[in-house]
Amino acid sequence: MMRKYFMRDNKKSGDEKQEVVVITGASAGVGRAVVREFAKRKAKIGLLARGIDGLEGARREVEAAGGEALALPTDVADPDQVEAAAAAVEDHFGPIDIWINNAMVTVLSPFKEMTPAEFKRVTEVTYLGYVYGTMSALKRMLPRDRGMIVQVGSALAYRSIPLQSAYCGAKHGIKGFTDSIRSELIHDKSNVRITMVQLPALNTPQFSWAKSRLPNQPQPVPPIFQPEVAAEGIYWAAHHNRRELSIGWPSVKAIEGNKVIPGLIDWYLAGFGYSGQQTNQPVDPNRRDNLWEPVPGDHGAHGIFDKRAKPYSVQLPIDLHRGWVAAGVALLAVGIGALLNPR
Repeated sequence: MMRKYFMRDNKKSGDEKQEVVVITGASAGVGRAVVREFAKRKAKIGLLARGIDGLEGARREVEAAGGEALALPTDVADPDQVEAAAAAVEDHFGPIDIWINNAMVTVLSPFKEMTPAEFKRVTEVTYLGYVYGTMSALKRMLPRDRGMIVQVGSALAYRSIPLQSAYCGAKHGIKGFTDSIRSELIHDKSNVRITMVQLPALNTPQFSWAKSRLPNQPQPVPPIFQPEVAAEGIYWAAHHNRRELSIGWPSVKAIEGNKVIPGLIDWYLAGFGYSGQQTNQPVDPNRRDNLWEPVPGDHGAHGIFDKRAKPYSVQLPIDLHRGWVAAGVALLAVGIGALLNPR
């Protein structure tokens, strides 16, 4: 059961305003789970993705939950399409309150086998897609002096792994880009906020449709979490002024460990990083992938690893309530001190 700890619910009642939200990559995976999280609060959601089937499925889910949705087929690698989608959302729903950059593609392949076109495509979608989304969001939010931009990142923004050089490079780029924009907003004394959420390995459909040169079925590096865990953290981050949020102990361990022993992790990943990203089951080398165009069908939020994926993270609620946790630890320390020293 999902915990409820957020700044404000968005309910369609009385004079309370419905939030207007844009979510890229909304048709499947993490984006689809985030759509459902906002739909539960009756938000007005602009759904951006390439796959029409998935967009329509997401739209139906939003409306069934009592929210409103506008499905906008969009390739985020094209800044004109992103800008047109942003304009359409504001024409239909009014000013955008929250913009969530999430769309991505990847190629699982040794770098020596990557083509320039493949590397460029991953970078244009997974990195420049965030840049273009942020541009369109700020164009509208800055004059109003309000709004929140959420960059959906990854532990791979800090600690790269083999076989995903383009994707890891894009996630590193997003972090550097986001830190730069944040400093500019602070300099300008703007009330617009920007945050980044670093995700762990998740059970999403990308491992069934990502372009791959691996001999076996690709998988997220275990331990694996369900996408609803990510959606819960992303929703929270969209409503709190946290500079950055890491979800799941594996993300925290990878980020902090890379600060201390990066060289040792290089050697560890040189071995485990190959076997850890694939199962022992062969995969069809001619399967359809979504690098250049979406795979038809409504694929939902979950991938093929439901039996192995964790539906919750013990770390997440502790991190979201870290102020209360710190206060509790301090009180406990005082209590222990009093017991040990009655005077």
